[in-house]
Amino acid sequence: MTFVLLSGIVALVLLRVPIGFALVAASALVIVLDDPRSSAVVPLRLFHGADSFPLVAVPLFILAGALMNRFGISARLVDFASSLVGFVRGGLAMTTTLASMFFSEISGSAVADAAALGSVLVPAMTKRGYPKAFAAAVLSASASIAIIIPPSVPMILYGSITETSITRLFLAGVVPGVLTGFTIMVTSSILARRGGFAEREPFALPLVWTTFRRALAPLSLPLIILGGIFSGLFTPTEAAALAVVAALAIGLASESRALSGLRPVFLDAARQTGSVMILVAASAVVGWYLTVQQVPQILADSVTATVQGTTASILLLNAALLVAGMFLHSTAAIVLLVPIFMPLASQIGIDPVQFGLIVSVNLAIGQQTPPVASVLIISCSIADSPMDEVFRVNMYFIAAMLVVLLLVSFVPSVSLWLPNLVLGS
Repeated sequence: MTFVLLSGIVALVLLRVPIGFALVAASALVIVLDDPRSSAVVPLRLFHGADSFPLVAVPLFILAGALMNRFGISARLVDFASSLVGFVRGGLAMTTTLASMFFSEISGSAVADAAALGSVLVPAMTKRGYPKAFAAAVLSASASIAIIIPPSVPMILYGSITETSITRLFLAGVVPGVLTGFTIMVTSSILARRGGFAEREPFALPLVWTTFRRALAPLSLPLIILGGIFSGLFTPTEAAALAVVAALAIGLASESRALSGLRPVFLDAARQTGSVMILVAASAVVGWYLTVQQVPQILADSVTATVQGTTASILLLNAALLVAGMFLHSTAAIVLLVPIFMPLASQIGIDPVQFGLIVSVNLAIGQQTPPVASVLIISCSIADSPMDEVFRVNMYFIAAMLVVLLLVSFVPSVSLWLPNLVLGS
């Protein structure tokens, strides 16, 4: 029946049925075929899958990011980032990464990052002589940091599904997120030098101060949100609510008629939330059936019996996640694959928090790799550049991200040091 389930999901997805509905339909079919008396399990699991207080943070962070984009906060962050690294060769490309890291700490969404920053930075880079393909590749790679660095929406989903502390996951994402940003910036600088489009601007301390003052309000948001979470003052869900209130306050302070144009923002956030929550609810049905059939345990036992050594098992696990990331969006990959691979990760001694970061970095790379490549597609659209040209440049950034993936996979302290330091082991 497990084969029927997976075949049904694949067939429905190929027929362009939304993956959330495909998961529910295929799961309901195999459950009824297996035991017609178990049909009541489907609506019950759908309800319980979405009935989780931590998941309330998902629509709130999505809305906070949409509000910040609506009020033009991204432009302030770009100006400040440019004043910090604009004097370095290839500085505007590095500004893209730095600005994305700032915005990631508010939105938690790679797609929101690419959309918000791309409209500002891609035209600026092309005006300075950067090729469109390079500009799109830098934007795409930088935006994907959003699912590694906190507050990451995929990490909230992972924590809810695996019952792992979201606070620990957020802390664990800081070092890998910064490392990813650093490797992308270094790669950008090297490629800009080799391409001969490495512009430089003189460093001006007064400009840093001026742009910092304009960006102070949005920059204070991550400090308040993450500081409150890490200190235990409030939960990630409460922090997400605070982010929405703060985003509205910043918007009202900058625009006297800020409330007049919010209807499209709320509608867009509602659509994104609906897509995510349907997947989460559907994953509960799939997860229940796979658990009853002991599929994760059987998979873990067969892999450990076939593959000798922890190193080989970790490499195999990463290979599976990388391939899955090429065909599934990050949310779908988490809700579908984590329940299957989690027992294998536990069996080879990977901490649940470390595994969460392994999954996040893999999926960040998956957002750069066709055929799905959600963030890459958005970046190509903004830059008006063919995907094949952008991907040829993007391979260098993917290689840089693979270095971070290997560090996270084989050096547990990269992801576990900070949560153990702040919260204890």
